[in-house]
Amino acid sequence: MNIYDIISRKRDGFALTEEELRFVARCAARGKSDGGDAAENGADDSQLSALLMAIYLNGMTDEETALLTDAMAHSGDMLDLSRFGTLSADKHSTGGVGDKTSLIVAPICASLGVKMAKMSGRGLGHTGGTVDKLESIPGCRTALSEEEFLSQVERVGVAVVGQTADLAPADKKLYSLRDHTATVGCIPLIVSSIMSKKLAAGAKNIVLDVKYGSGAFMKTPEKAEELATKMVNIGKACGRNVAAVLTDMDTPLGTNIGNSLEVMEAADVLKYNVASDLSEVSFTLAAHIVSLTYGMPFDDAMAHVKDTVSSGAAFAKMKEWIAAQGGDASCLEDPSRFPQAAAAADVISDKGGFLAHMDAEAVGLASVALGAGRTVKDGPVDHAAGIVLRKKTGDRVVPGDVLCTLYTNKTEAVAQASERFLSALTFAEEPPVPQPLILKSIN
Repeated sequence: MNIYDIISRKRDGFALTEEELRFVARCAARGKSDGGDAAENGADDSQLSALLMAIYLNGMTDEETALLTDAMAHSGDMLDLSRFGTLSADKHSTGGVGDKTSLIVAPICASLGVKMAKMSGRGLGHTGGTVDKLESIPGCRTALSEEEFLSQVERVGVAVVGQTADLAPADKKLYSLRDHTATVGCIPLIVSSIMSKKLAAGAKNIVLDVKYGSGAFMKTPEKAEELATKMVNIGKACGRNVAAVLTDMDTPLGTNIGNSLEVMEAADVLKYNVASDLSEVSFTLAAHIVSLTYGMPFDDAMAHVKDTVSSGAAFAKMKEWIAAQGGDASCLEDPSRFPQAAAAADVISDKGGFLAHMDAEAVGLASVALGAGRTVKDGPVDHAAGIVLRKKTGDRVVPGDVLCTLYTNKTEAVAQASERFLSALTFAEEPPVPQPLILKSIN
């Protein structure tokens, strides 16, 4: 077997076999071999890139997608969470702007006895990453040994770390190549990427937050539902309890965008239990996890979620979790203990009317310009940088109103970020028709 023949078959529209897909996953995990049988000599980046483009153009059957997912999941270590029985759970978001739901969902579920064993990523482009947000807390560690990770989940109920190099290494290579070959938007490749990591991470119960809109990879509800349905079906076929929630990302979630700013807002949701778009999405995701884990009706699970937040138990669990990973949990009570940006600049509106639309991706890119995100993998981020929204879609605006406040240590970036932010806004004389924040659930 060799990669040339596999590329040729997919180029010509044939479905690949299980043996071929496992060979592809081995090639991606190990790279090009310098020795051994010439027929099993691996594949270099150019050959894998050619295969990704062939898949992008010709698609994959559901069976192919499931086989590739399983092969990628088994391309490295498989985390064993059997010590937690049926209580282990994980949550994944397909990415957006201002999406700090993991910081809220994880302690809520842990305070209710769920074992939240979660591996998360860093931000890239306009979307943020949970690992970057946690690292904005002074002292917080996101690299734990496997035993440290499992011990903390057992003791505290929650641990969130970065993905290890040995977990689904085939995905790590293919994801990087997809980002460089304009094949990121291919649904079979998205499904296999997300679900291979979730399966390798070992959780019995998995809830997927599948976003759609201007700030999401899936721009339409129809594409988001197609993606969600495929991921749920694959997860169930692999013996996991899986649910997906379709949520709107046409407007940034919450008011704070940027790493430490998002941690502050997440803590406020748990401290003050204020109704908002952020709390609505977070509580819904948490309730689905509780429902799957304990096999209880969703409405009962939601009642437990609201009770643990209102009682203060969820916020207490958040502080315990952050302290367990070495973080200064006092920051959650006193935001002034976070690193502070050198400059703060208000963006003033010269227009009036209703804010009819806010392009979430453009707002996210404005935050990146301030230093809150990265444009290259593993590049640095400024944990203090970001944007606090003062107006959101549907709000009435008069000339002179503050639309947002920019925070940065790169004062030279303020003008560019301000211009980019303003370009994201559309005004109208009439208020926009409200759109549902949570479209539907799939389980």
